[in-house]
Amino acid sequence: MVEVTPGAQPASRWPIDGIPIEEGIPVEEVFRSQGVRPVGSLRELAHPELWDSDEDYENFLADLYASRHSDIG
Repeated sequence: MVEVTPGAQPASRWPIDGIPIEEGIPVEEVFRSQGVRPVGSLRELAHPELWDSDEDYENFLADLYASRHSDIG
């Protein structure tokens, strides 16, 4: 969480997770320094244990479908 107060440091100097952000450092360099890498396969994102039951999974999908098809106007 970042707290904004009068006289605070410019946004480009705020730390993220305790790591100070320096101006002019490419995003790719920041990713490398944190060990972040691209996803090579969708299988890497699969977590079968994510849902406690098939019913929880079906409820999630139903809610997702409803939210995407609701009239927000």
